[in-house]
Amino acid sequence: MTHPWVEQFPAAITVCDRQGIIIEMNTKSQQIFSEEGGATLIGSSLIDCHNPNSQAMIQNMLDTDTSNVYTIEKKGKHKFIYQAPWFEDGECQGLVEMSFEIPAEMPHFIRS
Repeated sequence: MTHPWVEQFPAAITVCDRQGIIIEMNTKSQQIFSEEGGATLIGSSLIDCHNPNSQAMIQNMLDTDTSNVYTIEKKGKHKFIYQAPWFEDGECQGLVEMSFEIPAEMPHFIRS
């Protein structure tokens, strides 16, 4: 990763290129995906790691430069998932996924 703060940021950050090839993973991402290979996943297809429904969503995001945002519960932990295109000189270069734990219940504020 480019910046030192990214390595110790408490969210898993995974980056792929326009073809869905994983090009970067911070330490947290490598830890979370350790059973699947951790850092050795760099250079492999992000698309191949998912089921057909998720593959279609990833391909759609790559084709349309759109984001996907949702929450999940996995192994008793609640997580916020943010997947979005990343750009260089105004041109989409791939996707970034940030995944981090959130409380099961948390406040929601409406501000004017």
